[in-house]
Amino acid sequence: MNKVRLLRQVTTTREGAGIGEIACDTCKESELFLLPSERPVTWQGFGVCLNEMCLHELDLLPEALSSAVLDELFLPERMNLNFLRLPIGANDFALDWYSYDETDGDFALSDFSIERDKEYVLRFAKEALARNPEAKFFASPWSPPAWMKTNKDFRGGHIRMEKDVLSAYAEYLIKYLRAYAEEGVHIDVLTPQNEFASDNNYPTCLWTGEEMRIFIKDYLGPALAKSDLSTKLYLGTINGSGTLGGFGSKYNDYTTAVLDDEDALQYIKGVAYQWEGKLSLRPAVESYPELDYMQSENECGDGANTWEYACYVFELMRHYITGGVSAYCYWNPVLPRGGKSTWGWTQNSLFTTENGNIRPEYEHAVLKQASMFMKRGAKVLRIGGRMSGNCFGMQNPDGTIALMLRNPFPYPKKVCFLGESAALASDSVTTLLFEKADGESISANRVIWHAR
Repeated sequence: MNKVRLLRQVTTTREGAGIGEIACDTCKESELFLLPSERPVTWQGFGVCLNEMCLHELDLLPEALSSAVLDELFLPERMNLNFLRLPIGANDFALDWYSYDETDGDFALSDFSIERDKEYVLRFAKEALARNPEAKFFASPWSPPAWMKTNKDFRGGHIRMEKDVLSAYAEYLIKYLRAYAEEGVHIDVLTPQNEFASDNNYPTCLWTGEEMRIFIKDYLGPALAKSDLSTKLYLGTINGSGTLGGFGSKYNDYTTAVLDDEDALQYIKGVAYQWEGKLSLRPAVESYPELDYMQSENECGDGANTWEYACYVFELMRHYITGGVSAYCYWNPVLPRGGKSTWGWTQNSLFTTENGNIRPEYEHAVLKQASMFMKRGAKVLRIGGRMSGNCFGMQNPDGTIALMLRNPFPYPKKVCFLGESAALASDSVTTLLFEKADGESISANRVIWHAR
């Protein structure tokens, strides 16, 4: 049997972060072990969304403090957030609503410009790249230009399913990708709509699955394929039932409605899920194992930034990562204390600002315990054992194995993994980093479920 040696243990509890090993001499040991992988998943990274309000809050801080937070977020030796989301135009944490061309009827997109982004979003991306040149980006529009919608408003409404509108909108997205590339920011993945099941009082736009199928098959897919861009097209971001009510995962309404069309599927390299979309992840992975999958937005909480919600974030990470995704994206990195959006919803964040100061919240510690130790290029592992329902893990390119565990009990637990034991504090989240101890590679590569 392969053996491992524990290199490092980091624990977060309600009382604080960065706690090391604890004593647990009388604890009964629970074994964790490797299971054959269902399908090979190579990890792309953890990230955040680079929203206007977040950088605006950092700009209000002393420069040294702002720079220190950016270092913490993006430096490879710190949080190492390296798979980052960009809003295409305004989202709900923009300072106000905008697109890159609000000239009604400008089908030629003569007035297209990303000048607004240079103040915040594009600058945010460049701050990340300056700290980690290996950072990758995926981008999503929350709303097309208002004039392309039935209600001619950024908020709510529906895409106009007219040939000249759809053709112009596909070109609008291509122009965005080119404009960012010219600024030195390559977009690795494009999703054509954020939450196309949401109709709300911030930038949103409704698409049915059938409408998204038509847009991808006849407009966006061919336009991207004919371009000189290497950006990959993912279906999404899919949020399930959204604000439309109803029940169930809406898997057949928003996922198979597009993927079952081979002419649309040929352009799609992956699927991005968030919020209620998590209910559709496993059916999609099982049905289309050849595609890549990603989690595109962490659920946002209520602005209270409690320990209980940080533990729920761990559950979300475990759900998605064991479910087959190759990337996980948190939502807002920095918000003012209370996290109030421009439309009145209070939300959580990794850091909060107040009176010129900034502090890390619980979710910062929990996300860092994953992003710092689980590297791009890692192989996602399948773990067995009685504590596996509170665990996920990866084998890094250097051979080390990182396991992240939640001990939900009001008493310590001891786990044993490949011959090495570690104690978990009560009500805690712990990351364990192992290296091989016997001079042989640790086998985690046998696959029982191959892509078709």
